[in-house]
Amino acid sequence: MSPLRPETHLETHDVTNQPPPFENINLFTSDRALADAVARHGGVAHRDRLTAFGARCGSAEVIEWAFAANRNVPQLKTFDRYGERIDEVDFHPAYHELMKLGLESGIAAVGWNGTPNGHVLHTAIEFLMSQAEPGVCCPMTMTYAALAALRHQPDLFAEWKPRVTAARYDPSSQPAKDKTGVTIGMAMTEKQGGSDVRANTTRATRNADGSYTLVGHKWFCSAPMCDAFLTLAYTDRGLTCFLAPRWKPDGSRNPIYIMRLKDKMGDRANASSEIEYHHAWAQIVGEEGRGVRTIIEMVHHTRLDCILAPAAFMRQALANAVWHAAHRTAFQKKLIDQPLMRNVLADMAVESEAATALTFRIAQSFDESEAAGETTPFSRIATPVGKYWINKRVVNFVYEAMEAHGGNGYVEDSVVPRIFRQSPLNSIWEGSGNVICLDVLRAMTKETDTTAAFIDELEEARGGDRRLDAAIDALKNRVVQPPDERFARRLVEDMAVALQASLLVRFGPAAAADAFCATRLTRNAGYAYGALDGKIDVDALIVRAMPQI
Repeated sequence: MSPLRPETHLETHDVTNQPPPFENINLFTSDRALADAVARHGGVAHRDRLTAFGARCGSAEVIEWAFAANRNVPQLKTFDRYGERIDEVDFHPAYHELMKLGLESGIAAVGWNGTPNGHVLHTAIEFLMSQAEPGVCCPMTMTYAALAALRHQPDLFAEWKPRVTAARYDPSSQPAKDKTGVTIGMAMTEKQGGSDVRANTTRATRNADGSYTLVGHKWFCSAPMCDAFLTLAYTDRGLTCFLAPRWKPDGSRNPIYIMRLKDKMGDRANASSEIEYHHAWAQIVGEEGRGVRTIIEMVHHTRLDCILAPAAFMRQALANAVWHAAHRTAFQKKLIDQPLMRNVLADMAVESEAATALTFRIAQSFDESEAAGETTPFSRIATPVGKYWINKRVVNFVYEAMEAHGGNGYVEDSVVPRIFRQSPLNSIWEGSGNVICLDVLRAMTKETDTTAAFIDELEEARGGDRRLDAAIDALKNRVVQPPDERFARRLVEDMAVALQASLLVRFGPAAAADAFCATRLTRNAGYAYGALDGKIDVDALIVRAMPQI
């Protein structure tokens, strides 16, 4: 929160030519691309709800909570003062305020409680929350996605769904049955395997009552204060999915020991940990020996959030950059009036618009999947395509926004360094680039209807732009051939760019559609943002990108 009336007339100089604080701005109504995307994908009825939440996320108070939660990182308490083991994590009060803000907005609940177009609404809420503070979104994402996996075990789904859809934040450390609301995390990877979960060594032994006992370790367990964790372990029949709560049914602590917290580059407000299962109590989820098949729906849903987060970072970085440029003068002109700066900002605006458009079309596919009772072929293939591409674009995008601020953008008083540190995370989480591209190839070869569904989506824009028509034809010729793993990245990149172009051509705005096709489909641009050869409508793009106050 900015100080009240700071002095600007100092003994040695006057403080001038500084932008006003970027705070108390409604992050929903000030973002035309977001509001339009939500509306066209079924979220019109949620406008009032998102307007209220957008105002809260952009408030000075919430901005200060985010800075405080990142300055005061989580602290592990393995033992209490008497030497008794507790394995708990202490958070700054600002973290709890942010968790309450997000969970009680319905971020984890609206996709499952019967809300119309609930997954689009979930995506919009978390798009805003990610700009307030992205670290706390990790446990919210996993809580939202966990129910997709728990549906494979109807008794557990019936037990945990009301706790998730209660949309309450209860930070107390006690059995879930005694809490007003819960969070659910996951612990999948191990030291020796990473993304190759079939290399896991954690073992599960069946107890006489049908429960299981887990022995082993997990290299990454995000949000270790969650009330339960979806995890993978081997039984005699193969890799299996389990739910391990932090407390046993008899009310005693489950021996899930936190070995240490990760010292991460970003995501500082959130606690990520290494854990060990010392004969921990767990319940099976889904069919024994089919753990990957069971967990894949949770992974699919978390990947949606791995798409929306970098798109939100792009918008946050762009909004801060154009705000700064509109208020800062250099060489007798506002930065935003300098021709080369205008090119950079306009090019970034095109990228952000395309990322938002892709995010919400994919979000709509999750609502379509709910209506169909299974993941639709388009959702199956578009989700990894979107996750790969937007995450590959976001890091350099945020850097450009930092550069637009000059030296102040590199100083921790600004929000931009935090966005920059956060920006690589979602590319690594839930499958890094190569893993995601191989997943796309698997979908194309093992589920051939996914390729047809993807091409059908592109064809919806046929005739809207000759450059897009040519790109669709070229892509159709390529996907009929058996995919070659060596070229998977280029194929997925071309699929993502074509899909973004098709959405902009179909839904607009016209300036963004034309600029995107002119620069991304024809490669009529350099490698850096703003290195443009073609003529684009810079004025229209900057006006649309400017936060609407």
